[in-house]
Amino acid sequence: MTDLLTLEAEVRTDLGKGASRRLRHANKVPAILYGENQEPVSLTLEHKNVFRAQQEEAFYSQVLTLNIDGKPVECLIKDMQRHPYKQVVMHLDFMRIDANHVVHANAPIHFTNEDVAAKTGANISHHMNEIAITCLPKDLPEFIEVDLAGLELGQTLHLSDVTFPAGVTSDELAKGESHDLAVVSANAPKAAKASDEDEAAPAAEEAPAAE
Repeated sequence: MTDLLTLEAEVRTDLGKGASRRLRHANKVPAILYGENQEPVSLTLEHKNVFRAQQEEAFYSQVLTLNIDGKPVECLIKDMQRHPYKQVVMHLDFMRIDANHVVHANAPIHFTNEDVAAKTGANISHHMNEIAITCLPKDLPEFIEVDLAGLELGQTLHLSDVTFPAGVTSDELAKGESHDLAVVSANAPKAAKASDEDEAAPAAEEAPAAE
């Protein structure tokens, strides 16, 4: 995994749409590195290495190392443009990080024991697949685990119910209680809802006769 999160890069001076097109024809990916109050740097990476790395979930949430002309720079991926229908990465945006400065990132959610929750007959609905977090680079989790083993029918888990790793905080929860967003819920099956409605209908029809 460490090898996949380390990419070789070269500084490029040939800029513009035409230059980017030429790079892509040569199986290379144009990119830019910015952040930490330093000047942006235009880069070139090998497409085959980028394509392999971006298939890993950790590529989007973990600290990456760019070896830029032999000098290692730690960063996070902030944006990636893909071709609309070809398996081609068109452009990458990297953001420099400092070990002493907090970073904002999106950590993917791993739902565990979903089969256990489903045995209650509930339809499990995921309201989010990743959580916006803040932490120091060393504390960046590869993912955040949400255990559904105790999820009951009709129950909804919110951000406040999630156990965050040490040093990691939720960006939404930091805004106040009104931002305690739903993460996952166990909904009653549609068939059960329809049955309840059918039972309620005769009762409503009988009400006038009772008068």
